[in-house]
Amino acid sequence: MNEFFKAAQIEKTAAVDEGDLALINALARRPLKAEEVYTFPVRLCDNEVDRDFERFSRPALEKLAELFVGKCGIFDHQWTAMGQTARLYKTEVVDETTVTSAGDSQCYLKGWAYMLRGEETEPLIAQIEAGIKKEVSVGCAVARSVCSICGQEAGRCAHRRGREYDGQLCYFTLEDPTDAYEWSFVAVPAQRSAGIIKSKRYGGGAPEGPPGGEPGSDTWQDEALLELEKSRFMEVTSNET
Repeated sequence: MNEFFKAAQIEKTAAVDEGDLALINALARRPLKAEEVYTFPVRLCDNEVDRDFERFSRPALEKLAELFVGKCGIFDHQWTAMGQTARLYKTEVVDETTVTSAGDSQCYLKGWAYMLRGEETEPLIAQIEAGIKKEVSVGCAVARSVCSICGQEAGRCAHRRGREYDGQLCYFTLEDPTDAYEWSFVAVPAQRSAGIIKSKRYGGGAPEGPPGGEPGSDTWQDEALLELEKSRFMEVTSNET
């Protein structure tokens, strides 16, 4: 099983309607009123080949849509109850008009989150509305990844992500999600990127030969942890409603 952090973004907020409130109340211990909650949509992940030369398949995104409903939002991936701030109450896979570098129609997983309005959360709500807090990072696990060159599971062939074979780029497609852990509000460093950046969360299975280090070498962990610190977060301007 492989575990991942995916960088994502908060989109523009919208008013709470009766349908959303019903979904929120399905998760709440007591009925909440519209004026008690603040909601905002989040772009979670998509099916484009990312800078680690990995991508989610559409079926994987559809499975993650199921798994992420009810998952909490925290800060900086600190798994403590005190950090629980918001919760996803619905998700959907959204089709886009663009085509991925893999040649198929691009789509992404969109979620809607809610939090309680109050003295403690108003500063965070103000930061979201001002565009200061707009990046989140999500964590999930998948059962397998598939090589784009030969179709075998990653690690069972000699192909390496990011390399070309007879003019074809090798990337791994992430399949069969098994869990969605959480999504976190994160800080944004000076580094900027125009696309969604993913960093592997170590502690699961061994990597399948990341670029810059051969399988079995002692350098991949140091390189991967450095990459995690350098490219874990992103800044993307969103114009979706």
